[in-house]
Amino acid sequence: MVYGIINRTKTRCTSLRKYHYIPIAITVFIMILGGIGIFAIHNQWYSDQVTVSSSGINKISNSPQTLNLKTIIHNAEKNVMQIEGQNGDTTITGSGFLYNEKGDIITNAHVVKNADIIRVRTSNARVYPAAIVGISEDVDIAVIRVPQMANRSPIPIEKEIKAELGDEVIALGSPHGFQNTVTLGIISGTERNFTVDGFDYKNVYQISAQITHGNSGGPLINRSTGEVIGINSVGTKDGTIGFSIPLADVIDQIEQWSNEAQLEELKFSTTSQVIDNIDEEAFKEDAAYLINYFLDSIVMRDYISAYTVLGSDMQSGTSYSDFREQYIHVVNLTYKDFTTSLTDNNQIEAPIQIDYSYKQPDKGTTKKGNTSYKFVVGYENDQIKILNITQIKK
Repeated sequence: MVYGIINRTKTRCTSLRKYHYIPIAITVFIMILGGIGIFAIHNQWYSDQVTVSSSGINKISNSPQTLNLKTIIHNAEKNVMQIEGQNGDTTITGSGFLYNEKGDIITNAHVVKNADIIRVRTSNARVYPAAIVGISEDVDIAVIRVPQMANRSPIPIEKEIKAELGDEVIALGSPHGFQNTVTLGIISGTERNFTVDGFDYKNVYQISAQITHGNSGGPLINRSTGEVIGINSVGTKDGTIGFSIPLADVIDQIEQWSNEAQLEELKFSTTSQVIDNIDEEAFKEDAAYLINYFLDSIVMRDYISAYTVLGSDMQSGTSYSDFREQYIHVVNLTYKDFTTSLTDNNQIEAPIQIDYSYKQPDKGTTKKGNTSYKFVVGYENDQIKILNITQIKK
């Protein structure tokens, strides 16, 4: 009896096991069908083109943005210097540009190779003595150092990529002593080779931007990036064709000179030697340039550069924040050519009539005005500064 019960129980369990596998099999079958379906849909998505009909959705493309020309020029001018190499009564004027934070300036070898005294005039009319860090006898390149310009942000340079035919360029320099003159052009030729005054110019750029005496050593800047790509070196007599040494070809030698130079081993002229050699006409030119630099900085909203050319008395009487507040609402200003005169106390005076427009924040309008000012420029701690600005009453 017990055996019969056990036997029937076994039979029933065997039957239940058979039914137990049916839902498992169905589940597996459904999963297989689902996998096949997903695979088919996946292939369909990748084979069919999806069309978006909404007019509010547009393709976004990354296109290079060309920098503002005025911004490129203003920023570059801060790091472009007039270089004067003096040997006895002979002075050669050229250009150069600050390329690192050691105060090193790239220029042409022919500007400084025979100089006993090297003067560097900055964009804010400061004058410093310089010493040669490195100079080539075959390639027209040299590096000079001005310790007072260390730790300043240098001009951006392109060390690797060369310019191509047709690239737009900007040439900066001091032709005929006119500091920071700007000319525009293109790369009109590449890989030009020739020899001038013992210097070999190999694979240099030919440029349509006009350069002449005084441009030598100045930077050639890529119009699109604002980076220096060459060293302006030679121009035809009429100035219509210029040649620039590709920076990528000489940067290794330049950096080697800078890295190996020891400041204590460099030979500098004294500041008094530099200042004593400046005549009255040069003083007037520097004063006029400094005033122009100050006003241009206001227009470009570069208030820091404008503030730095003020004398210590003006800065002590007006903080930078107050100075900035005075000019922050100026939209534009224009002025005509002005004259300078030397006073009995060796200062330069310049009356200037300025037309300006400024925003009225409380009214949301722009107003125009006209005022005459007298600028007083002089030396302070051996550097030229704007010592005073006063309104001329009508």
